[in-house]
Amino acid sequence: MKAHRRQMAGLGVALVAGAALIWAPSPAEPAPPPPTAAQAWPDAQKGTLPPDLPDGTAYDPGLFLDIRTSVGSAPTRDGKHIRLVIRGPGEAVRELRRLPLTQNPAFVSPSVAGDILVWAESTRAGLHLWTADLRAGRPARLLTGDIGDARLYQTQYDLVISPGRVNWVAAAPEAGTEIRSVALTGGPVAKRVVPGNWALTAWPWMVDGLADISGASRLRSLVTGEERAVPITRLSETACTPLWCRAVSLDDDGYPKIEVVRTDGGERRLVARETARTVISDVAVLGRFEVFARVTPASELTGRDELLVYDIETNRTVRVSPEAGNVRYRNGVLEWTTGNAESFLRHVLDLRSI
Repeated sequence: MKAHRRQMAGLGVALVAGAALIWAPSPAEPAPPPPTAAQAWPDAQKGTLPPDLPDGTAYDPGLFLDIRTSVGSAPTRDGKHIRLVIRGPGEAVRELRRLPLTQNPAFVSPSVAGDILVWAESTRAGLHLWTADLRAGRPARLLTGDIGDARLYQTQYDLVISPGRVNWVAAAPEAGTEIRSVALTGGPVAKRVVPGNWALTAWPWMVDGLADISGASRLRSLVTGEERAVPITRLSETACTPLWCRAVSLDDDGYPKIEVVRTDGGERRLVARETARTVISDVAVLGRFEVFARVTPASELTGRDELLVYDIETNRTVRVSPEAGNVRYRNGVLEWTTGNAESFLRHVLDLRSI
């Protein structure tokens, strides 16, 4: 009888254990990978660009007008000059400017509005602003050499084209920031000094706080004088446009965390964390897309990270490329390379077409 009870008790334990196995929650499955750009945006305009011009010289695009047309620099075949060119579909190349390499030249901060292109030229003689009409075919024109101690932050807002003028910022002689502008037809440079450390953002706004550890602190309109305080996240670095701010901080576990929040403090969104990092200076481009990268196990071998875009409108992350280098953005077009330094391919995705 005791043996029978022991057998029943053993059976009961086995049944309970079996039930526990049946009803125990399964381990959490890893989150599914984000959709690719082809899956999420099947109609988006995208393409590739060979690294060289048809004449065999290395080409470095600075700004894309569309996925087939760009403005960039390339040396001459004899290696004595650097050229600023418009590269079109096929083998179409139009030279805008040519500078001798003995002058240590560079074409920087291109900006476009409609058919008007403006850029800065850096040589041993200093920095000058130039312009060209992209459609008319006329020679490029000097706008001014009176640009002061210009501050170019490698964003799409280094040179901002407003109706009839181009605008930029410079360090003031004493303290503060000089807001400078010149007519697109040339002429005298307008200047005014404002206290603070300002940079331009989407016209007509500028943003202060670049010298502060926490970053942006306020926005001000250059037209109306309206001023807005921007949301500050504790122990974070903040960058802002008139619509969105990006806050980069460390979470409770010490991992990087990227968030976006509207400039009025609403709609805070977690973009990414852990191995995520920012890869472009511009915030929430087109008012919709936050571009970032994620370090992967392969990154140490390739030196390239996974390239992703957080789509604020749809609240989802999209994988643009599993491995990307030299990520850049201007004029609505995202650009990156795959491959290595000896052999690479340049890719473009027109975010305006999404």
